[in-house]
Amino acid sequence: MTDSSSIRQAADRIIKAYQTSTPDAPVREFIDDGDIDGAYAVQEHVTDWRLDEGARLVGRKIGLTSVVVQKQLGVDQPDYGMLFDDMAIPDGEEIPTSRVMQPRVEAEVAYVMEKDLKFDRPTNTEVISAIAYAVPAIEVVGSRVSNWDITILDTVADNASSGLFVLGNDKVKVDGFDGRMCGMVVENRGDPVSVGAGAACLGHPINAVRWLAEVMAQRGRPLSAGDIVMSGALGPMVPVTAGEVYEARISGLGSVRAVFGA
Repeated sequence: MTDSSSIRQAADRIIKAYQTSTPDAPVREFIDDGDIDGAYAVQEHVTDWRLDEGARLVGRKIGLTSVVVQKQLGVDQPDYGMLFDDMAIPDGEEIPTSRVMQPRVEAEVAYVMEKDLKFDRPTNTEVISAIAYAVPAIEVVGSRVSNWDITILDTVADNASSGLFVLGNDKVKVDGFDGRMCGMVVENRGDPVSVGAGAACLGHPINAVRWLAEVMAQRGRPLSAGDIVMSGALGPMVPVTAGEVYEARISGLGSVRAVFGA
């Protein structure tokens, strides 16, 4: 297991990147090979720092929901990160490109919780009954690691490579759209730059939420009423170009835009 001093060093490197808005070297050198729990311990240190600095926890994000990407990073499960209030961007509001280091966008289904989910092993039925509604969403992912030179240890430690998130304004009940078969397209200047479907997210986005609810309960940060859950990408990430607009459309859910300043 990674010792506490190394965990602190890794956290300090990520915090420095936050403070300077400059990506830094990977942190995996501080974490024992394969020690996912050690990487989450780094993430928890950074989370505590963010909370001490005045950020407010408003939800979670799920990453690595694609089996192909999991195999690329040598893991067999998704990962998670924290969503803070200062990461939320209204639909269509201009985003300074400096807000996120090395930004990329991906389209997702976001869920807003209506009830607490504190069970260690929730069923899909319990997860569905705990959700208030779904909205289309764009996650602006970013990395505090230079040149996206990441392994699973780096991305977990770096809050699952989180950046910002944009939620659509149309609320849809879970039974109001087909979460598995819903098609997704991200367009830039009318051209499709990413396509996918709900099935790309662990077979169904609800499966990802159930996984998250279970892990969060086990780790002492259970999902609560009002939490936002970014359930995972429905298609490939798209590198961001300054001055461009990326619009995501998800069938049955509507659309959402991420607008980047020049």
